Amino acid sequence: MQAPELRPLSIGEILDVAIKIYLRNAWTLFRVVLVVVAPVEIVSALIQASAASNGSGIDTTGDITLVDSHDLALYLSAFGAAALLGVLANTVATGASFKAVADAYLGEEPTWRSSLRFAFARLHSILWITILGGIGTVVGFILCIVPGVYLWIAFAVAVPVLLTEGVKGTSALGRSRALVRGRWWGTFGVVLLGTILAGVVSAAIGALAGVAAGTTDPGSVAGFLVNSVSGTLGSMISTPFTAAFVSVLYFDLRVRKEAFDLQLLAERIGLTAPPEGGYRPAPGPAPAPRPAGDAVPPYWPPPPGWTPPES
Repeated sequence: MQAPELRPLSIGEILDVAIKIYLRNAWTLFRVVLVVVAPVEIVSALIQASAASNGSGIDTTGDITLVDSHDLALYLSAFGAAALLGVLANTVATGASFKAVADAYLGEEPTWRSSLRFAFARLHSILWITILGGIGTVVGFILCIVPGVYLWIAFAVAVPVLLTEGVKGTSALGRSRALVRGRWWGTFGVVLLGTILAGVVSAAIGALAGVAAGTTDPGSVAGFLVNSVSGTLGSMISTPFTAAFVSVLYFDLRVRKEAFDLQLLAERIGLTAPPEGGYRPAPGPAPAPRPAGDAVPPYWPPPPGWTPPES
């Protein structure tokens, strides 16, 4: 496919491009999330239904009445397992969504299978930088709100850095911070508005699910279906959209700071070969060839007046 014409974008343009990519590739993005999130939502809904049907256990309103220690331990264990599965599923869905959006933005044709394979192969790395970034942000909020907000934005593009450039761990967080430096307020505007949009849509879905459920018993089949469907739909809509605006933001930062548009064009016409695993800054000029044998000087090219030693 033709290389895209990339240029620096305003906050509104970044969100507009993200929405267009999201809508054009909606079916692929929905399947990416559905495959991994739906089973976990079903398990979580089953746990909630089981807890609600246990009259001697935990009340669904949040009150604990006549709690049997064995039932409580069993419930907490199951709930913890479901929460862990939810984190893993959301991590895979997020990584796969980033991959699909990046492919679409760079003029490729994304597929849900290849995106999921890509994310599964890097699950541990995505999870690790998510944990590191989350810890840093939480610590910043605890010490003082301002550092927490700063780190939240500074680490905003760490996941696309990992998936696109192959940079891992703290290096990915540092790379994200370096890209955001000098564009913090613009990045803040994109992340804030994009997060609000995703939150509004998710809240609307939750409200519709609440209306549909009405007075339905959470332990009934209807309540189970409502919980499963609403949770899955919320993830299917919000996760890919978040990946879309963060990915476009990442490429915009690289266009501004590293002339990524020119690099990408050069790669597409064969001037440089993209490295395996992603797009990285083009390498520098190749070193001059070194002569063989005793003609090698202390360094190359030779200093003025240097001559090879006599044999």
